[in-house]
Amino acid sequence: EVQLVESGGGLVQAGGSLRLSCAASGFTLDDYAIGWFRQAPGKEREGVSCISSADGSTYTVDSVRGRFTISSDNAKNTVYLQMSNLQPEDTAVYYCATAPNPVTGWDSFGSWGQGTQVTVSS
Repeated sequence: EVQLVESGGGLVQAGGSLRLSCAASGFTLDDYAIGWFRQAPGKEREGVSCISSADGSTYTVDSVRGRFTISSDNAKNTVYLQMSNLQPEDTAVYYCATAPNPVTGWDSFGSWGQGTQVTVSS
């Protein structure tokens, strides 16, 4: 059974950092991509960053590029999202999801985790 479990969220002041983890089970990262998404109150869920462990390629949206970094530890079957210089507009529930390689778009992701709350105070 495919399962994704997010952790690492919390309350942080503006300018602070957090590292989110997405622990995968039921499949190996070698065969799939992992994406991070977020959903702020009253807004639609949006893709933030994704990584394909098959070739190490990554993609990060412009709004967080330079502040957020995605990485993977295939030995631990875990993907991370390092977030720095967090701002109040980054407040959201962050989810991870998986997609088969090659990724064809944000819509190709599924098997969502339960999410982890990130709250950034000003």
